[in-house]
Amino acid sequence: MSIRNTLLAAAFTVASLGAAHASDLKPIEGRSVRLGDLSGVTYYTVQPDGFRVVTTLAQGETGTPVRFVSVLTPGQRVVLSTPTRALEVSRTGDSLLIRNANAATN
Repeated sequence: MSIRNTLLAAAFTVASLGAAHASDLKPIEGRSVRLGDLSGVTYYTVQPDGFRVVTTLAQGETGTPVRFVSVLTPGQRVVLSTPTRALEVSRTGDSLLIRNANAATN
């Protein structure tokens, strides 16, 4: 099994545990996320310039994975959205919060 397939299998195993609700995330701790029919994993590392947040999403096990990377400083947020759903990752101080929301509310 290739490294890519291993990573995808791990991501979808974590994703199958359920979608993320509003919850804090610890550094390096992967959290399953869902964005409509896309699912995947979000994690972050602490870097000198901020929290480096990585979200990888794919549709099913055969969908092409898409990776989003952002660096958040305190008070910043990033929103990934489809026409009907949104995934918001926000930083408050030393905490990172992930929540699913309706896209219309963002």
